[in-house]
Amino acid sequence: MSRPYKLFADHLRLAVRLTPNGGRDAIDGIEPNGDGEAHLKARVSCVPEKGKANQALIVLIAKRLGVPKSSISLVSGDTARQKILRIDGDPEDLARRIDELVAL
Repeated sequence: MSRPYKLFADHLRLAVRLTPNGGRDAIDGIEPNGDGEAHLKARVSCVPEKGKANQALIVLIAKRLGVPKSSISLVSGDTARQKILRIDGDPEDLARRIDELVAL
């Protein structure tokens, strides 16, 4: 299976499929979308109103990867389940952390 991220010079872009109102905040592994592209599955307990679920996703990813919240931004998918996050930092290190997180 492919990985849910792409490496760039000074950041990594992470594809996420978010489930709001998921009962708990968690990372549930990796799954392919309809096009066969890998997405990190995440769920948050927040409702998808006024960006609350997006903000909860950023907090969850920051905590699980051990990076500051300020280094993560939403590139696309503001109101969609499938999102792209930009995570600033050393892309190789971030990729390693994501791989460890989902135990590829």
